Amino acid sequence: MSLHIPPVHVPPDGGEPVHLVGDTYTTLLKATQTNGELSLVEAIMPADAGPPPHTHHGESETFIVMDGQLVITAGDETYEVEAGGVVYVPKGVRHSFRNLSRTKPARIYFLYAPGGMDAMFSEIGTPGVRGQVGPALSEADVKAMAAVADKYGFTFD
Repeated sequence: MSLHIPPVHVPPDGGEPVHLVGDTYTTLLKATQTNGELSLVEAIMPADAGPPPHTHHGESETFIVMDGQLVITAGDETYEVEAGGVVYVPKGVRHSFRNLSRTKPARIYFLYAPGGMDAMFSEIGTPGVRGQVGPALSEADVKAMAAVADKYGFTFD
C-alpha cells in the first residue's frame, strides 16, 4: 500500500537550522514530509548543557548520539551514552539529558514518532547555521518554550 508521499533526501548541508535554548536544532525530516509518521531533528548541544526534566505526552523520542557523550535519565534509569549509542524513551516517560563534556559540543539526532515536534523548533527558534553552536540560553527562549508547551504536548516536570 502506497502512502502517496515522495521519498525525501536531505544533503549534509541541508535541513532547517534554528537556535533555541542555547542549542542549534536542524529539522531534517518534517512530519509534513513523512505523512506524520516521524520527525528527525539534529541538535548541536553546547558543553555541559541540557534541558530540565520534561515529558512528551504525544510522541516517543529516540536519542541517537552522533558525536560526544550524554547522560540520559529516562524514568528511573540513567544511561551514559557515547557516539553510536541509542536510547528510546516512550511517550509519557519523564526524561532529561546533558552533554557530559565540559569543553566540546555534542551532536544528537532526535527521532520523534509520531512526527510533529519538529514544528515547535521552527515556530519559536531563531535562524541558525547547521552544525554550529548557537547563542547562549536566554530567558526569552525559556518563556517561548513554556508558551507552546500545551500546543506541542510536553510538560516540564
